[in-house]
Amino acid sequence: MVLASIILAAAAASEPGAVCHAPDGADLQLELAVTEKEKRTGLMFRDVLPADRGMLFPFDGDGTFSFHMRNTVIPLDIVWLDSSGRVADLHPDTRPCRSDPCPMYKNAKRARAVLLVNAGYSRAHAIVPGAQLRFDGVPGFPTGTATK
Repeated sequence: MVLASIILAAAAASEPGAVCHAPDGADLQLELAVTEKEKRTGLMFRDVLPADRGMLFPFDGDGTFSFHMRNTVIPLDIVWLDSSGRVADLHPDTRPCRSDPCPMYKNAKRARAVLLVNAGYSRAHAIVPGAQLRFDGVPGFPTGTATK
């Protein structure tokens, strides 16, 4: 399982130059989930997510985006972002689901993207609802217009 996770992580290397700048100045290297398959798989089946890494799911429009922790081994913070990169909603310390049915986690305020990071990362780096995150190297995100 560990070897498979290493191979999966290497195959899904982060987008060159895709970076999230947290409110406290910390940089997070991003892997982008752009295709439907990448969005369906997310961080499932991975044993580890390096502390300075995250996965960003950019969407074409604003909406409500549900996530589950089925087949996810790593506890995560789920961060919903509006089109300007401002935190619209947050579900911290989301635990892996060990049996069905797995709960679904969705945003209360409309979002344009979702950021997955290790559980506790948000608290450690001042990522709270309303906080502004900045991005480099993410095509089409943020759009520069905040969602109401």
